[in-house]
Amino acid sequence: MSFSSEVKEEISKLSNLANKDIVKYELLGYIATNHIAVEKNKLKFSTENEYNINRFGKLLSNLNYANYEIQMVGKNFCITIPIPTLNEIEHKNSKIFLKKDIIEKTLNENEILAKAFVRGTFLGSGSISNPKSTYHLEILFETEENAQITLNILKKYQIFGKILKKKNDYSLYIKDGDEIANFLALIQANKSVLKYEDIRVLRDIRNDINRKVNCETANLTKTIDAAVKQIEDINYLQEIGELKNLSEALQEIANLRLENPDVSLQELGKMLKNPIGKSGVNHRLKAIQKIAQEKRNVTIDN
Repeated sequence: MSFSSEVKEEISKLSNLANKDIVKYELLGYIATNHIAVEKNKLKFSTENEYNINRFGKLLSNLNYANYEIQMVGKNFCITIPIPTLNEIEHKNSKIFLKKDIIEKTLNENEILAKAFVRGTFLGSGSISNPKSTYHLEILFETEENAQITLNILKKYQIFGKILKKKNDYSLYIKDGDEIANFLALIQANKSVLKYEDIRVLRDIRNDINRKVNCETANLTKTIDAAVKQIEDINYLQEIGELKNLSEALQEIANLRLENPDVSLQELGKMLKNPIGKSGVNHRLKAIQKIAQEKRNVTIDN
C-alpha cells in the first residue's frame, strides 16, 4: 500500500461524523477537487481507494443524501448522486464552484471546519510521495478558484504551497518536509505524522552519512592525486641525477614519499628525524615540485 493510501485509510476512519457541520465541510472539500465530475445534473466521484469511497458515502448519508449508488468502473469506485443543494456551492458550465465569500468567512471563524474542509480536499484528490524518496504533496482542483480557497486556508496555519496550472487542472503542491508534516497534523492524520517523521529522520541520517562518505572519498582522491604528482616529480629528479643535489631536508622528505606513497602529509611529517607539521611537509614538497618544473623547462628550452 502506498503512503498516500495509508494516510487516506487513517483519516477515512476518523470517528467525527456526528457533527453535521464537520460532515458538510469535509464533503465540500471533496466537491472542490478534480475527482468530481458533473454529468446531467448529477455529481460523480471516483477513487481507487475503497476506504475513501466508503467515507464519501458516509458523509452523504449523514447529510440525508442517501439516494446514491456505488459502481466499479475499471479499477475505480464511482459514486453518483444528484447535485447536492448546498448554499456553499454553485453549478455552472458543468463545473462546481465554491462560493468564496461564504466558505472563507465560515472557515476563518471556525478552525474545526477549516480542518475538515482541507481533509476533504486531500481525500478527494490528494497524493503524497513516500518521504523515503522525496517530499511532495499535491491536491488537484478543477478550478483555480477552488485551489486558491484551499491555499488561503493553509497559509493561516503557516503551510505555504503553490498553485500550478496543468492541462485541465490546477495543482496545489507542497515540497517542504516540515510543511507536509504540518499538513498531515492539520487533517488529523496523527499516526501518519509519526511515521512520516520517522522516515524523514532515517532519510536525513542516511543522507548525512552519504555526504560524509562522499567528502572523505573526495579528500582521499585528492590526496592520492597529489601523492602521484609528487612521486612523478621525485622520480624525474632522480632520473636526471638532480635528487642528490637537493638539500638534506628535501632529500629526506623525497625518500619518505617514495617509500610511503599512500600516507598523508601529516603522517609524513611525523616520520621525519625532526618531525614537522602538515604545512611544513607541504612546503618542502612544493619546493621539490618547483625544482622539477624548472628542470623540465630547461630541458624543453634546450
